[in-house]
Amino acid sequence: MDDIQWLGGGDDLREAFAIRLEVFCDEQGYSPEMELDALDRTSRHVLLYRDGAAVATGRLYEKRPGVMGIGRLAVRRAWRGSGIGGELLAAMVDQAAQLGAQWVELDAQCRVIGFYEKQGFAVCGEEHMDGHVPHRMMRRKLG
Repeated sequence: MDDIQWLGGGDDLREAFAIRLEVFCDEQGYSPEMELDALDRTSRHVLLYRDGAAVATGRLYEKRPGVMGIGRLAVRRAWRGSGIGGELLAAMVDQAAQLGAQWVELDAQCRVIGFYEKQGFAVCGEEHMDGHVPHRMMRRKLG
């Protein structure tokens, strides 16, 4: 059974941070200083639980009026390929729409662009480096 919990930047974010550090730092080689940043304090964070364990997380933040950013989407290795990433992303898109956004944008690692395209996102920017990993901006119209 899945449960989704939304948290603010002032809430206890240890479970979300643990997933992000595991995925982005331990697996992908980002530094903790690069992964955990000031945007965490002003973002809405989501945790997805399966059978009582936190298995995925992401953050949602206002980029500019009418546009919400989606970032730090991370799924623990054991749960990848199970549909949890799509479920989490759908919850984040729904939340952005409820908050009045007309668009959602994200900075996707190039290797997972196909995943986001299946969720209705389209590439809208040139390839660029975020740390040591190539990325492209993507966006999706809401409503």
